[in-house]
Amino acid sequence: MTTPAAAPLIAPSMLAADFGHLEESLNKVSNADWIHVDIMDGHFVPNISFGPDIAKTANQITDQPLDLHLMITSPEKWVDQFIAAGADSITFHVEAMPDKSAVVELARYLRSQGCRAAVSIKPGTAVEDYLDILPELDMVLVMSVEPGFGGQSFMEDQLAKVVTLRQAIDSQGLDTLIEIDGGISAQTIEKAAAAGVDMFVAGSAVFGTPDPAATVQELRDLATAARN
Repeated sequence: MTTPAAAPLIAPSMLAADFGHLEESLNKVSNADWIHVDIMDGHFVPNISFGPDIAKTANQITDQPLDLHLMITSPEKWVDQFIAAGADSITFHVEAMPDKSAVVELARYLRSQGCRAAVSIKPGTAVEDYLDILPELDMVLVMSVEPGFGGQSFMEDQLAKVVTLRQAIDSQGLDTLIEIDGGISAQTIEKAAAAGVDMFVAGSAVFGTPDPAATVQELRDLATAARN
């Protein structure tokens, strides 16, 4: 199986940061590649997190690119606010869109605004239905837990989707990244990397450790070794 050529990317999830000391928390992961920001509306998922103002604050705190994951209904109504807040990449759920043509339309709009376009798929969604639109996407996020809450256990069966995506991306000669989110830790990252993941989201597995920066590097090293 072909594996991605670029170095693995680590994206700590801000949802697990200390919001009483947000700047300090983000500074502790200054060696990470991206900062992952989970946006939840209480409708698409049964939880509420934060909105554009917190994303804007994060953008002011860190120079790292912001990877915004919109777990919300009608994402097309909100993307402009998140772009204005400083999003470098916006991921929206295919399940939140009426059909595949709407997915493509929103992805094209994001790119036209200078923002990376990404989609996410829930564990119960078949990735095969979206392989034909990979050229429209900068990234595909495979959820390895049910979206909405942190701290869930890694669903290893979702790696089959990663393998399918890796083969499709490589066969088409695309630069589309594969991201994974949910239960990623030192115990699971190697399997995900071996399957072909490019970017790894980790929340409590990073921010819940005494030295988050060291943990970021440990995860990067484990992923690199698993792909070699």
